[in-house]
Parts: sequence; structure tokens; C-alpha cells
Amino acid sequence: MPKIKSAKKALRQNIRRRAKNNERKTALKKAVKDFKKLIEAKKIDEAQDALKKVYKIADKVVKTKFIKKNKASRIKSRMAKMLGKKTSGNQ
Repeated sequence: MPKIKSAKKALRQNIRRRAKNNERKTALKKAVKDFKKLIEAKKIDEAQDALKKVYKIADKVVKTKFIKKNKASRIKSRMAKMLGKKTSGNQ
């Protein structure tokens, strides 16, 4: 445990930031996972709504600089590509 006042404060900040970062990470992973489940179940309409949610969360996470912009773009692109393959395959 830190003894110096500034180190104690830094520890408190680190704990808060770590908790918030874990929330962001799990939210993004959960959104992607839910989207993939809907794609596998061939629920296209629901998957489109889930894709919007993935976009929203990815953009929020980039804004807080948790992940880089290009990683978010890559995630969004891959999810859109999955949806595109399923929708074009059904027609």
C-alpha cells in the first residue's frame, strides 16, 4: 500500500479507471458476441439492430481512447461484412 498522499490518490484513480475500462471492454465484447449469435441464428432484422449497437459502442469506446480508431473501424467493417454475406446469401 502506498504511504505518500499523491500515491494514494493515484491508486484510487487507477482503481476507478480500471473498473470503467473493464465495463467498456465487456460492453464491446458482449455487443459483438450478441451480434454474432443473431447472425448464426439467421435473425437478420435483429442482427441489423445489433449492428447499430456495435457501431455505437465501438464509437463511444474510441472517444474515450480505450481502443484506437482503426481497431474500431476494423470491428465495424467485419461485422458489416458478416451481415452482408448473410443478407446476400438469402436472396
